[in-house]
Amino acid sequence: MSTDSQKLRGKVAIVTGASKGIGAAIATHLGHAGASVVVNYSSSKEGADRVVADITSQGGKAIAVQANVSQKPDIDRLFAETMTAFGRVDVLVNNAGIFDFKPLAEVTEEHFHRQFNLNVLGLLLVSQKAAEAFGADGGSIINISSVAAVSPQPGDRPAAPHNDASMPFPSAFLLPTS
Repeated sequence: MSTDSQKLRGKVAIVTGASKGIGAAIATHLGHAGASVVVNYSSSKEGADRVVADITSQGGKAIAVQANVSQKPDIDRLFAETMTAFGRVDVLVNNAGIFDFKPLAEVTEEHFHRQFNLNVLGLLLVSQKAAEAFGADGGSIINISSVAAVSPQPGDRPAAPHNDASMPFPSAFLLPTS
């Protein structure tokens, strides 16, 4: 890797939902830019392992960690494994999320809570843990959202309320944590 591609050398990034799609691309880019990367996945170990292999084949450092980021014990383990492997956290990319569209008449409480717990509560819990892990040096939290958060389309309900609920978080995270 060239020196120019090492802008993030010495930094550690956790990317949630990084086993495929946008999360995988973000994790790979961060790894190629020199960051040590924690590739978080919920169910696709094979996908996460491919992302780790891509990063490490280019000389980068990466590990895959399974964690459901809507569950506090899993979040605690995600950060514990990160600290064991790399000793610090500098960047959190909140990418994990689900959009499971169903017509309003078919939405159950379980369906609603599953999406809300990952898309909103999970974002809050992981960000709190990251702020704690950043310590005095601070760090960066990057939230990835759907276009439905800013421009919902007819029929996007009930997913859009989850996106609407997560929109205040970026500005709220600018506030001091102590």
